[in-house]
Amino acid sequence: MNLKDKINDDLKKAMKEKDKETLSVLRMVKADIQLKSIDKKEGLDDNDIISIISKQIKLRRDSNEEFEKGNRQDLIEKNNSEISILNRYMPKQMESDEIEKIIDEKIKETHAEDMSNMGMLMKELKPIFVGKADMSVVSRILKDKLK
Repeated sequence: MNLKDKINDDLKKAMKEKDKETLSVLRMVKADIQLKSIDKKEGLDDNDIISIISKQIKLRRDSNEEFEKGNRQDLIEKNNSEISILNRYMPKQMESDEIEKIIDEKIKETHAEDMSNMGMLMKELKPIFVGKADMSVVSRILKDKLK
């Protein structure tokens, strides 16, 4: 079963169980999937869907930072709950040491020496880490290595 089918099945299950929060989150994801498939003019594979879900997670994490500034604990809890629902569809996240190992290999492979190679390296690393690691963590580790 591919990811799109799993989301559709879980959407139906949430409707039957009257789980409003899961239903709301999955409807947003499904709408994003439909928009992306229209833009792409073809069906989406699991990697495309993982990318959509990771963007949804990132949006909620960014919102949490703003909610913390506004001292809105209720909205932070709601976002965290939605993030946990979205994480059900994400592959297992890589640990920092795994990320560092791959980054070290890419730096050696490309003979990158300083920050001027950051963009080129990120372009090569993104397909490797999409959905498997938070790209802000990858970026931070890469910056530390290139300094």
